[in-house]
Amino acid sequence: MLDAVRAHLVEYGYDALAVDAVADRAGVHRTTVYRRWRDVGGLLADVLAEAADDGWRPPDTGSLEGDLIAVNREVFAALTGGSPITIALIAASFRSPQAAEALRAFWTDRYARCAVLVRRAVERGDIPAGSVAHRLLVAATAPLYHELVLMRSPADGQLAERAARDVVAAARAGVFTESVPICAVPSEPDAEPAKDCSLRSGQPPLRCSREAR
Repeated sequence: MLDAVRAHLVEYGYDALAVDAVADRAGVHRTTVYRRWRDVGGLLADVLAEAADDGWRPPDTGSLEGDLIAVNREVFAALTGGSPITIALIAASFRSPQAAEALRAFWTDRYARCAVLVRRAVERGDIPAGSVAHRLLVAATAPLYHELVLMRSPADGQLAERAARDVVAAARAGVFTESVPICAVPSEPDAEPAKDCSLRSGQPPLRCSREAR
C-alpha cells in the first residue's frame, strides 16, 4: 500500500493523491484503507514513518570532512535520483499537516543520528569543544536543499563536497560553538566598565575592566 502511495505521488503529485486512487493502484479495497489510514495525510505520515525506521547510520570515514561529504552525497543522490520521492514528500508536507509533522520527525531523527559525527570530530580535536551538532549539520546540508529544491538549479556534481568543506572550515574556526557572554570593554580610559553583556560565539570571555583593552 505504501509503495502505491510513493509511486502515485511521484507520478501525479499531491493533488491527485486520493485514497480511492491509491487503493485501486494497490489492489486493496478502499474500505480497508479508510479504516486504517482515514485519509491521505495518514498515508503520507506512514510513508515517512517507514523511511525513518530504516536502520540507517551515518558513515565513519575517520574525518569530519569525509563524513560530511559522504552524508551530502547521499542527500544529493536522493534529490537528483530517477525517482524523486524525497522532493515529492517535501512538496506534500506543505499541503498536509500530518505529512509536515511526520517530515519534521524524520529530519529530527536524522540529525540526531548524525550528531555522532560532530562528537567524534571534537574527540579527535578536529573542531573546538562545544561545537553544536545540529547547527553544524544543518549548515552542511542546507546548500543542497536550497540549490536543488528551492532554486531548482542544475545538478552540480561538486556541490556536496564544496558544502561539506566550507562547513568544516567554519567549524574549525569556532563558528558553531556555543555562545558565551563577554562584557563590553570601555572605549575611554576613564569610562566605567559596561554592565551589559553581548554574545560572541566560541570566544573566551573578556574582563570588564580597562586592563582588558
